[in-house]
Amino acid sequence: MKISIRKSNARGQADHGWLKSQFSFSFADYYDPEHMGFRCLRVINEDWIAPGGGFPTHPHRDMEIFTVLVQGTLEHKDSMGNGRQLKPGQIQLMSAGSGVTHSEFNPSTDEPAHLLQIWILPRTKNLTPSYTEWQPSSDQPAESKILIISGDGRDGAATIHQSADIYRLTLSPGESVSHTVAPGRAVWIQCIQGSARCEDTPMERGDAVYTEDEGRLTLTASSPLDALLFDLP
Repeated sequence: MKISIRKSNARGQADHGWLKSQFSFSFADYYDPEHMGFRCLRVINEDWIAPGGGFPTHPHRDMEIFTVLVQGTLEHKDSMGNGRQLKPGQIQLMSAGSGVTHSEFNPSTDEPAHLLQIWILPRTKNLTPSYTEWQPSSDQPAESKILIISGDGRDGAATIHQSADIYRLTLSPGESVSHTVAPGRAVWIQCIQGSARCEDTPMERGDAVYTEDEGRLTLTASSPLDALLFDLP
Protein backbone atom coordinates (compact mmCIF):
# COMPACT_ATOMS: atom_id res chain seq x y z
CA MET A 1 0.00 0.00 0.00
CA LYS A 2 1.40 3.38 -1.04
CA ILE A 3 0.89 6.11 1.58
CA SER A 4 1.59 9.74 0.66
CA ILE A 5 1.96 12.67 3.04
CA ARG A 6 0.89 16.30 2.78
CA LYS A 7 3.07 18.17 5.26
CA SER A 8 1.56 21.00 7.26
CA ASN A 9 4.29 23.47 6.30
CA ALA A 10 3.72 22.77 2.60
CA ARG A 11 0.11 23.99 2.75
CA GLY A 12 -0.95 27.33 1.33
CA GLN A 13 -1.05 30.22 3.80
CA ALA A 14 -2.91 33.49 4.21
CA ASP A 15 -2.79 36.15 6.94
CA HIS A 16 -5.49 38.84 6.86
CA GLY A 17 -4.92 40.03 10.42
CA TRP A 18 -8.33 38.97 11.72
CA LEU A 19 -7.97 35.63 9.92
CA LYS A 20 -5.04 33.26 9.54
CA SER A 21 -5.54 30.23 7.29
CA GLN A 22 -3.72 27.19 5.98
CA PHE A 23 -5.03 25.49 2.84
CA SER A 24 -4.58 21.79 2.05
CA PHE A 25 -5.86 22.40 -1.49
CA SER A 26 -5.97 25.33 -3.92
CA PHE A 27 -8.26 28.01 -2.53
CA ALA A 28 -8.81 31.75 -3.12
CA ASP A 29 -5.41 33.28 -4.05
CA TYR A 30 -3.53 30.05 -3.31
CA TYR A 31 -3.12 27.90 -6.42
CA ASP A 32 -1.27 24.60 -6.56
CA PRO A 33 -2.10 22.47 -9.61
CA GLU A 34 -0.84 19.37 -7.80
CA HIS A 35 -3.29 19.91 -4.93
CA MET A 36 -6.70 20.79 -6.37
CA GLY A 37 -8.54 18.36 -4.11
CA PHE A 38 -8.62 14.63 -3.40
CA ARG A 39 -11.43 12.62 -4.96
CA CYS A 40 -14.64 14.44 -3.91
CA LEU A 41 -12.81 16.25 -1.08
CA ARG A 42 -12.32 19.79 -2.38
CA VAL A 43 -11.36 22.01 0.60
CA ILE A 44 -9.70 21.58 3.98
CA ASN A 45 -8.98 25.03 5.42
CA GLU A 46 -7.59 25.39 8.92
CA ASP A 47 -8.64 28.82 10.19
CA TRP A 48 -7.87 30.97 13.23
CA ILE A 49 -10.39 33.81 13.58
CA ALA A 50 -9.45 36.67 15.90
CA PRO A 51 -11.90 37.80 18.61
CA GLY A 52 -14.67 39.83 17.00
CA GLY A 53 -13.60 38.79 13.48
CA GLY A 54 -15.49 36.77 10.94
CA PHE A 55 -16.78 36.14 7.45
CA PRO A 56 -19.61 38.50 6.41
CA THR A 57 -22.61 37.10 4.54
CA HIS A 58 -21.51 35.29 1.37
CA PRO A 59 -23.02 32.72 -1.01
CA HIS A 60 -22.37 29.03 -1.68
CA ARG A 61 -23.95 26.45 -3.95
CA ASP A 62 -23.54 22.79 -4.94
CA MET A 63 -21.20 21.97 -2.06
CA GLU A 64 -21.41 20.00 1.20
CA ILE A 65 -19.73 22.23 3.79
CA PHE A 66 -18.94 21.21 7.35
CA THR A 67 -17.10 22.90 10.17
CA VAL A 68 -15.17 21.26 13.01
CA LEU A 69 -14.55 23.68 15.88
CA VAL A 70 -11.32 22.96 17.74
CA GLN A 71 -11.21 25.91 20.14
CA GLY A 72 -13.41 28.87 21.02
CA THR A 73 -16.88 29.74 19.70
CA LEU A 74 -18.22 30.20 16.17
CA GLU A 75 -21.52 31.97 15.48
CA HIS A 76 -23.36 30.90 12.31
CA LYS A 77 -26.31 32.59 10.57
CA ASP A 78 -27.77 31.60 7.21
CA SER A 79 -30.54 32.35 4.74
CA MET A 80 -32.46 29.25 5.89
CA GLY A 81 -33.12 30.97 9.22
CA ASN A 82 -30.55 29.10 11.28
CA GLY A 83 -28.62 30.94 13.96
CA ARG A 84 -26.28 28.93 16.18
CA GLN A 85 -23.16 29.17 18.29
CA LEU A 86 -20.88 26.21 17.73
CA LYS A 87 -18.68 24.86 20.55
CA PRO A 88 -15.75 22.41 20.48
CA GLY A 89 -16.95 18.84 19.96
CA GLN A 90 -19.84 19.96 17.77
CA ILE A 91 -19.88 19.52 13.99
CA GLN A 92 -21.90 21.86 11.75
CA LEU A 93 -22.98 20.59 8.31
CA MET A 94 -24.58 22.70 5.59
CA SER A 95 -25.67 21.43 2.19
CA ALA A 96 -25.52 24.52 -0.01
CA GLY A 97 -27.44 22.85 -2.83
CA SER A 98 -29.20 25.27 -5.18
CA GLY A 99 -27.86 28.24 -3.23
CA VAL A 100 -27.53 29.59 0.30
CA THR A 101 -25.91 32.56 2.02
CA HIS A 102 -24.36 32.52 5.48
CA SER A 103 -22.02 34.35 7.83
CA GLU A 104 -19.58 33.09 10.46
CA PHE A 105 -18.21 35.18 13.32
CA ASN A 106 -16.18 34.75 16.47
CA PRO A 107 -18.37 36.36 19.15
CA SER A 108 -15.66 36.22 21.83
CA THR A 109 -13.91 39.40 22.97
CA ASP A 110 -10.72 37.63 24.03
CA GLU A 111 -10.45 34.08 22.64
CA PRO A 112 -9.60 33.14 19.04
CA ALA A 113 -11.73 30.58 17.22
CA HIS A 114 -9.75 27.68 15.76
CA LEU A 115 -11.60 25.54 13.22
CA LEU A 116 -11.44 23.37 10.15
CA GLN A 117 -13.77 24.17 7.27
CA ILE A 118 -14.22 21.30 4.84
CA TRP A 119 -15.97 21.14 1.47
CA ILE A 120 -17.06 17.95 -0.28
CA LEU A 121 -18.59 17.80 -3.74
CA PRO A 122 -22.13 16.34 -3.66
CA ARG A 123 -23.17 13.50 -5.93
CA THR A 124 -25.99 15.67 -7.33
CA LYS A 125 -26.25 19.37 -8.10
CA ASN A 126 -29.14 21.76 -7.37
CA LEU A 127 -30.25 20.02 -4.17
CA THR A 128 -32.54 21.69 -1.65
CA PRO A 129 -30.30 23.51 0.88
CA SER A 130 -30.23 22.09 4.40
CA TYR A 131 -28.47 22.53 7.75
CA THR A 132 -27.75 20.14 10.60
CA GLU A 133 -25.42 19.69 13.57
CA TRP A 134 -23.75 16.67 15.12
CA GLN A 135 -22.44 16.16 18.62
CA PRO A 136 -21.75 13.05 20.70
CA SER A 137 -24.83 11.77 22.47
CA SER A 138 -24.71 11.88 26.26
CA ASP A 139 -24.90 8.09 26.47
CA GLN A 140 -22.31 7.47 23.76
CA PRO A 141 -19.14 5.90 25.16
CA ALA A 142 -15.84 7.64 24.62
CA GLU A 143 -14.60 5.80 21.54
CA SER A 144 -11.37 6.30 19.68
CA LYS A 145 -13.08 6.16 16.25
CA ILE A 146 -16.56 7.68 15.82
CA LEU A 147 -18.50 8.04 12.57
CA ILE A 148 -19.66 11.67 12.46
CA ILE A 149 -20.84 12.07 8.84
CA SER A 150 -21.95 9.50 6.27
CA GLY A 151 -23.97 9.15 3.12
CA ASP A 152 -26.66 7.11 4.88
CA GLY A 153 -26.71 8.68 8.36
CA ARG A 154 -26.07 5.36 10.07
CA ASP A 155 -25.00 5.06 13.70
CA GLY A 156 -26.28 8.55 14.53
CA ALA A 157 -24.01 10.30 12.01
CA ALA A 158 -25.03 13.46 10.19
CA THR A 159 -26.04 12.81 6.57
CA ILE A 160 -24.09 14.10 3.57
CA HIS A 161 -25.15 13.98 -0.10
CA GLN A 162 -22.16 11.88 -1.07
CA SER A 163 -21.05 8.30 -0.38
CA ALA A 164 -18.31 9.53 1.95
CA ASP A 165 -17.72 8.42 5.55
CA ILE A 166 -15.97 10.81 7.93
CA TYR A 167 -14.65 9.63 11.29
CA ARG A 168 -13.34 11.59 14.29
CA LEU A 169 -10.28 9.90 15.78
CA THR A 170 -9.33 10.59 19.40
CA LEU A 171 -6.38 8.54 20.61
CA SER A 172 -4.22 8.41 23.71
CA PRO A 173 -0.44 7.93 23.34
CA GLY A 174 0.27 4.36 22.22
CA GLU A 175 -3.36 3.69 21.26
CA SER A 176 -4.09 2.42 17.73
CA VAL A 177 -7.05 2.27 15.35
CA SER A 178 -7.33 0.48 12.03
CA HIS A 179 -9.35 1.15 8.89
CA THR A 180 -9.85 -0.95 5.78
CA VAL A 181 -9.68 0.83 2.42
CA ALA A 182 -12.11 -1.00 0.15
CA PRO A 183 -11.42 -1.50 -3.58
CA GLY A 184 -12.16 1.68 -5.51
CA ARG A 185 -12.17 3.83 -2.36
CA ALA A 186 -9.54 6.22 -0.99
CA VAL A 187 -8.63 7.54 2.47
CA TRP A 188 -7.35 10.92 3.65
CA ILE A 189 -6.36 11.37 7.32
CA GLN A 190 -6.00 14.94 8.60
CA CYS A 191 -4.15 15.45 11.89
CA ILE A 192 -5.75 18.29 13.87
CA GLN A 193 -3.73 18.00 17.09
CA GLY A 194 -0.98 15.70 18.31
CA SER A 195 1.21 13.24 16.44
CA ALA A 196 0.97 9.69 15.16
CA ARG A 197 2.39 7.08 12.84
CA CYS A 198 0.33 5.71 9.95
CA GLU A 199 2.01 2.40 9.19
CA ASP A 200 5.64 3.57 8.68
CA THR A 201 4.77 7.23 7.99
CA PRO A 202 5.06 9.69 10.91
CA MET A 203 2.68 12.64 10.99
CA GLU A 204 2.54 15.78 13.12
CA ARG A 205 -0.09 18.46 13.81
CA GLY A 206 -1.50 19.75 10.51
CA ASP A 207 -0.06 16.93 8.41
CA ALA A 208 -2.21 14.60 6.31
CA VAL A 209 -1.62 11.13 4.91
CA TYR A 210 -3.58 9.64 2.04
CA THR A 211 -3.84 6.55 -0.13
CA GLU A 212 -5.87 5.23 -3.05
CA ASP A 213 -4.70 1.65 -2.54
CA GLU A 214 -6.91 -0.99 -0.99
CA GLY A 215 -5.81 -2.62 2.23
CA ARG A 216 -5.76 -2.13 5.98
CA LEU A 217 -4.30 1.02 7.59
CA THR A 218 -3.23 1.25 11.21
CA LEU A 219 -2.75 4.59 12.93
CA THR A 220 -0.90 4.72 16.26
CA ALA A 221 -0.78 7.88 18.38
CA SER A 222 2.59 9.16 19.57
CA SER A 223 0.96 11.92 21.65
CA PRO A 224 -2.71 12.75 22.40
CA LEU A 225 -4.24 12.74 18.92
CA ASP A 226 -7.25 14.45 17.37
CA ALA A 227 -7.74 13.65 13.67
CA LEU A 228 -10.30 13.21 10.90
CA LEU A 229 -10.42 10.16 8.63
CA PHE A 230 -12.18 10.56 5.28
CA ASP A 231 -13.22 7.36 3.45
CA LEU A 232 -14.05 8.60 -0.06
CA PRO A 233 -15.54 7.22 -3.27
